Amino acid sequence: MALWGGRFSQGASERFKAFNDSLHFDYRLAEQDIIASIAWSKALLTVQVLNVEEQLKLEAALQELLFLVLSDDHIVLDSQAEDIHSWVEIQLINKLGDLGKKLHTGRSRNDQVATDLKLWCKKKGIELAQCLVDLQVTLVKLARINQQVVLPGYTHMQRAQPVTFSHWCLAYVEMLERDSSRLKDCLLRLDTCPLGSGALAGTGYAIDRQALALSLGFKSATRNSLDSVADRDHVIELMSCATLSMSHLSRMAEDLIFYNSGEADFIEMSDQVTSGSSLMPQKKNPDAMELIRGKSGRVFGALASMLMTLKGLPLAYNKDMQEDKEGLFDALDTWHDCLEMASLVLSDIKVNVEKTEKAAKGGYANATDLADYLVSKGVPFRSSHQMVGEIVVFAIQQNMALEDLSVTTFNRFSSLIEDDVYSVLTLQSTLNARKALGGVAPEQIAFALDEAERRLI
Repeated sequence: MALWGGRFSQGASERFKAFNDSLHFDYRLAEQDIIASIAWSKALLTVQVLNVEEQLKLEAALQELLFLVLSDDHIVLDSQAEDIHSWVEIQLINKLGDLGKKLHTGRSRNDQVATDLKLWCKKKGIELAQCLVDLQVTLVKLARINQQVVLPGYTHMQRAQPVTFSHWCLAYVEMLERDSSRLKDCLLRLDTCPLGSGALAGTGYAIDRQALALSLGFKSATRNSLDSVADRDHVIELMSCATLSMSHLSRMAEDLIFYNSGEADFIEMSDQVTSGSSLMPQKKNPDAMELIRGKSGRVFGALASMLMTLKGLPLAYNKDMQEDKEGLFDALDTWHDCLEMASLVLSDIKVNVEKTEKAAKGGYANATDLADYLVSKGVPFRSSHQMVGEIVVFAIQQNMALEDLSVTTFNRFSSLIEDDVYSVLTLQSTLNARKALGGVAPEQIAFALDEAERRLI
């Protein structure tokens, strides 16, 4: 049953109804629509549209409905209603007759859906904020366990300088911290209530919209009715938060896929988050991480789709805006699932300490330290850089590490190099030298871990 049929002499075709109806996805707003309807019934009481008895009957019926949908919101899908707002109203009319028809007084589905969606976004946003914290905590715990493990750092996928596994973990803690900050900012901005804005011009009843907003847990009421029903900035912002965070998760996934490969063999993932091959019995594939990397694309696509949908819309509400929910639901569900899966993967990773240390010693990762050694002897850095580059070429030709070259050999390139060079070229020395804030020196790693634990645990 449609709730807008008075203007029409013919019913909608079944094809149009299937094309137009949104119940099959906006049923997820059932809880929010009922909660907002209870608040609206109380607002109607304050302007004498409802009396106390009527309001109590409506609220009781809505509470019963809320209990049903919280038990199983899929019960909504058995209905032929156009959308979740129609479904709630139809249930009230079936139960309360004409009293059920009073609830929609002074409001529109335009301000209803805007309110419902913001309520849903607030709830989902809080869940996602906790998932971000949980993943950070998992990374910090992993970093603490592997605080002494040396790992090769890479630029351009070439071994660059030694870092530690803790430092790698803490790099992603920083990314997730920014994700968390962006999400919190977004939740602050969306914390305004559109209910009472009507279709576009505001409600025709002297309802205290600020009190209504506070009763629904919003910080304040929106200030402009046209903007209130047309605004989907919060949808874009949440999708944007999801997109950037998914790019971080995808980068983490790529690192872990490489670290897990037979070529690197730095880590081993748990059997719980890997799969085998239907043909090759020896395979253990990092499918969880590959799926996180792959699912980033659908989140990016949802954001692009929503931006294109909104870019040319005139004020105020247009049916195009019905396209906001499926992409939003999918993007935030995907982000949520990937955050949880990343935590699961990281909670049971085994690090191959011997392999990581051996790799960290390779690739002439101590070349910069040799250049800094020459700087300490008075050589300008650009000149020392040139000298060390030549030494590295020679070492490669001889298939030798820098620390294996003799002082006599070093002196062919610079007479300033003495026996004390060898203490500079050790793996531990290269780490110890990076003492500035944010570096990989053991004291900086310990400081960063302590700070992260204070923030998160």
